[in-house]
Amino acid sequence: MLQTKITSREIESTAAEAPSLEQTISSALALVSRQYPVMIFTLLLCICLAGVYVFTAPKRYTGTAILMIDSRKMQGLQTQAQTTGTDNPIDSAMVDSQVELLKSEAIASKVIKDLKLVASSEFMSDGAGVLSTISNTISGLFSESKPPTQEQLLRGALARFANGLSIKRVGVSYVIEISFQALSQEQAAQIANAVADDYIVDSLESKYQASRRAAVWLQDRLKELRSQASTAERTVADFKAKNNIIDAGGRLLTEQQLAEINTSLTTARSQRAEAQAKLERITSILNADNEDSKVILSDLATVSETMGNPVITKLRQTYLEYAAKQADWSNRYGSAHLAVVNLRNQMREIRRSIIDELRRTAEVYKSDLEIAKSREESSQKSLNDTIAVSNNTGQAQIILRDLESNAQSARALSDNFLQLYMVSVQQQSFPITEARVITQAASTLPNKTSPKTTLILLAAFVGGSILAGIVAVLLDMMDRVFRTASQVERFVHTSCLASIPVIEQGAVNATSTQPSKAAWRFGKRGKSKPQQAPPGYGGPGAMLPLQGSAPGSSQARPHRDRLLSTEESVGRYVINAPFSRFAEGFRSIKLASDLANYGSASNKVLGITSALPNEGKSTISEALAQTLAQSGCRTLLIDGDIRNPSLTARLTPAAPVGLIHVIVGQADWKDVVWIDPQTNLHFLPCAITSRFSNSSDLLASPQMEHLFQQLRQHYDRIVLDLSPLAPVVDVRATGGLANSYILVIEWAKSKVDIVERVLSETPIVRDRLLGTVLNKVNVSVMSRYDTYGGAYYRNRYYKRYGYVD
Repeated sequence: MLQTKITSREIESTAAEAPSLEQTISSALALVSRQYPVMIFTLLLCICLAGVYVFTAPKRYTGTAILMIDSRKMQGLQTQAQTTGTDNPIDSAMVDSQVELLKSEAIASKVIKDLKLVASSEFMSDGAGVLSTISNTISGLFSESKPPTQEQLLRGALARFANGLSIKRVGVSYVIEISFQALSQEQAAQIANAVADDYIVDSLESKYQASRRAAVWLQDRLKELRSQASTAERTVADFKAKNNIIDAGGRLLTEQQLAEINTSLTTARSQRAEAQAKLERITSILNADNEDSKVILSDLATVSETMGNPVITKLRQTYLEYAAKQADWSNRYGSAHLAVVNLRNQMREIRRSIIDELRRTAEVYKSDLEIAKSREESSQKSLNDTIAVSNNTGQAQIILRDLESNAQSARALSDNFLQLYMVSVQQQSFPITEARVITQAASTLPNKTSPKTTLILLAAFVGGSILAGIVAVLLDMMDRVFRTASQVERFVHTSCLASIPVIEQGAVNATSTQPSKAAWRFGKRGKSKPQQAPPGYGGPGAMLPLQGSAPGSSQARPHRDRLLSTEESVGRYVINAPFSRFAEGFRSIKLASDLANYGSASNKVLGITSALPNEGKSTISEALAQTLAQSGCRTLLIDGDIRNPSLTARLTPAAPVGLIHVIVGQADWKDVVWIDPQTNLHFLPCAITSRFSNSSDLLASPQMEHLFQQLRQHYDRIVLDLSPLAPVVDVRATGGLANSYILVIEWAKSKVDIVERVLSETPIVRDRLLGTVLNKVNVSVMSRYDTYGGAYYRNRYYKRYGYVD
């Protein structure tokens, strides 16, 4: 059997591939083409609803006043504490707090009271549209009508006031925009200006009250603080007098004495150290070797520079001059020369004079050292005495510091409260506020803000488009029915043999009244020999037995009593309209059947079934049999739907006997076959008088198999109309009868899940499935679902070859 099937591996590989941009766009366009009626309806519905709202909603106007929180203060009323440094700017949190204050019920209540809005019918009316009026009317029918109290009226006015009021800060500036929506321009501007004015009045009033309360409290507190400061200062004075604590230039007398004695002691210690250092240096020079002139001279240089002794300096200079002459004369005349010897003697005398002068100076330094030590001891003794006196007043000084600190704190606190009291008195006399109105709301400017027709219609269009897309996607996702041949091949995993368009009954009646256009195919056979018996009926010219006669009965009627009259049958449309798309579809099914039977003499019986009833399997069976018979094949159509033989009721409603009678042996199959005189199609009906519960047993019986063996010998093709798969199990019993099956699927009605389920439950049909037929197709609608094959269904391509619908 030649079949084109899509394997599961191909399906998985196709599903694994990510869709390209072109495929995505094509899928979106296909979705739009499929669901555009619903999308257009949804979009128009949204636009209509928006239009109804625009025309029924009341017109509202907005008045806007602009308020500014001015950070500059009145310089003439500032105190010294306030004017110190630069003015602190108003922070952002403060401005946001003023915005919330403007929204408060306190301001709203003042505005409502000042403008008498509770008594204003224009303000208290809802101004609602038609929908709100209807809703209020309906709700009023189920609620008791009592006159509202003043409190209820005020709460209602506050609620309406809050709904119409809009306060916002302009960016990050100190500017606040006050807007109010009302039914009239005058009232909107009036309320917006009143909110700004009452806010300023409330700010002034709150500052005045705060200043007044602060002044009273500060005055009482100031008296108490002054008394505390006086008492603390008096306690300090009494304590100083009691403990003989005397201040001298802001310091205690003992502290000043300690500082002076400490300075004197430091000076004495430095003088003693200096005198001792000089004495030790001179003593070290005197104790050095007297013969070592170089050491003496170098030490003398240091000592003379330190002491500033002019005698030693002069003697050292003379000594250096003699030493230079000695060195010069020794080089000239020799060291034994008399002049050189005299110079040495003179230099020796000079050294001795220097040493004597040093000894005298050392005695002076000893005297200075003793004097310095005496001064140091005297200063140390005075310091010790003063410290002893200071220690006696140490505890008193600690207590004094605490008393002085308390007195200073009390005095400072008293002074601060005095300053605050003066400021509060000034603010009470001249209250100021940082807010001022920079723009008042005008009642003459066009300020309609609601409803915004353009914005609402644009939003309705955009929202309707989005909603239409969502509805289209949801409907497409919920559309689990077969609409295209590619869907059939993807889910059923077999080829779709044809897509049969739906045929209206009016088209069938119109073609049935016209001469058949298929007569050319058979020449004069349909007219000259309409009553000729089919092959196997006893040779040419044999007569068919009478209806209702038993086999072998001597009574007989011409077989023209069993001639089919199918002019008004939908299946006959394939003969009456051979150039229609309907007929072309059945030629496609015939071709697939011929290719499947090519080279096989035993593949003759073709079973036609469907998943559910009313999918058109009987019509497909009849039309396919007519197409096969018209091509010259010896074709037999059998109504095998024993439970509901609809094909028999349509073609041979008067047939008294049929398939059941043949199986039970009450008639011979040749005596119950009906013939179409035009196409020579033979039809074996299934005449029943009561419903059968064991129909599957009849189909699987040996008698049925024996009958089909006989029919295979007499006919080239046998089309077996079977019952649906889902309701009954009869098709499962036809494994020994049908060689292949065709599954009929009703377009846009058959559920994918149901078809998959019945095929999985009927493996014999799935394994022998020749293909599927998509029946009752609305061609114009189907082209919207098939993105790539939609053009295939267009009439313009058929018309080029003479096909018409």
